[in-house]
Amino acid sequence: MSDTETTTRTRAADAPHPLRWPILGLLGLAQLMLILDITVVAIALPDMGAELDLDRAALTWVVSGYALTFGSLMLLGGRAADLFGPKQVVLTGLAVFTAASLAAGLATGAPLLLAARVAQGAGAALLSPAALSVVVRLFDGDERNRALGVWSALGGGGAALGVLLGGLITAGPGWAWVFFVNVPVGLIVLLSLARVLPRLPRAATGSLDIPGAVLVAAATGALVYALIQAGDHGWLYVGTVALFAASAAAYLAFALWQRHAAAPLIDLRLLGRRPVVAGTFVMAVTTALMVGAFFLGSFYLQNRQGQGPLMTGVLFLPVALLTMAAAAAAGRVIGRLGARLLAVVSLAVVAAGFLLPVLWSGTTAMVTGVSVAGAGLGALFVVASATALAGVAPHEAGVASGTVSTFHEFGASAGAAAVSSAAATSIATHTGAHNASGFDDAFLVATGMAAVSAVIVLWLIPAKQQ
Repeated sequence: MSDTETTTRTRAADAPHPLRWPILGLLGLAQLMLILDITVVAIALPDMGAELDLDRAALTWVVSGYALTFGSLMLLGGRAADLFGPKQVVLTGLAVFTAASLAAGLATGAPLLLAARVAQGAGAALLSPAALSVVVRLFDGDERNRALGVWSALGGGGAALGVLLGGLITAGPGWAWVFFVNVPVGLIVLLSLARVLPRLPRAATGSLDIPGAVLVAAATGALVYALIQAGDHGWLYVGTVALFAASAAAYLAFALWQRHAAAPLIDLRLLGRRPVVAGTFVMAVTTALMVGAFFLGSFYLQNRQGQGPLMTGVLFLPVALLTMAAAAAAGRVIGRLGARLLAVVSLAVVAAGFLLPVLWSGTTAMVTGVSVAGAGLGALFVVASATALAGVAPHEAGVASGTVSTFHEFGASAGAAAVSSAAATSIATHTGAHNASGFDDAFLVATGMAAVSAVIVLWLIPAKQQ
């Protein structure tokens, strides 16, 4: 065993690993499950809420609780990958996620369902940054850009495919199977990765920063809860303002703790690098818009347009195809166009797409608009990863990957909560066109967010960043 591991380490250091593309495929499939589990649930929310008697806030937490735990513990997962080696962390995270999926499917009420979603998020937080760390360390140069294009296509397209699968499953065996389906897939991928994944050398020594993880989880939890409260009580409600203030204070405490901790979750100097800041910003905005669109679209089609879960899923198929195609294409052209130009154009496309359902009502306008937006979002996932990780050294791969992935999930949490609040009246009333104003408001929020972000990235992304 030791001779094999030594050979693997030497080969990985001196030449590309011969199984790097099959490994990418397996890791991509594992990542696809994590992404699917955000949006595949979105389509099942109306049925899930009716069967388990969940209100709007509880339904929002079904999405945000998973994404929140996923994002809050992501830095811990990236640090663990550097300390213990990415293979061990990938396998542990996948095992936890698979077991928690089984528990979520067996839930008969809100407590077990939400607890299982939190456990799923914890497993995902270990798996995702460790898997991306492996990709960064197995690939280099232009090949790394192509690998990140494949990775982003699976992630971005998976978000859209989740809605289609969610519709098929909910209309067929029922909402519980959106969780049960993870079990056989997770076991197959787990056994396959245990055989082929190389034992890459550890990139750091030290310990895990548990207090830091608690602080960042508390900060993000308060932020998401504040966004949900705003939908029920308004943005100036004293409880909402207090939660925003508590979130800001906890983030500040986290930053101060990281400066003095013996083994911080993240080297704050990494966030001082302009490409890393730019990449994480793009990732957060992109995921917020993507998850917000699917959360909103699920209720729009089922509550306002009267579509069933199966037809809702089918209607999102163009979104899935365009998102995946745009991500794959972006991986090929980003080296020639540059990240900044690609980001600005993509965000302009996203803004135009989200504006369409506001200007013209109806199923066709909504699906067309979100499909156009999906194309821009698919390209943005590639921009985010390539920008943030382009200049990362091998020993920083785990923490850098964890940072990017953290903002991916923070964006997911905030996106679901924000559109839920903007469309609160339309989601809560379950009736037709006369309650359209909430949906229009939410689509306008998404349009404005994309437009403002386009201006920000024009300044933030370095001009010659590949």
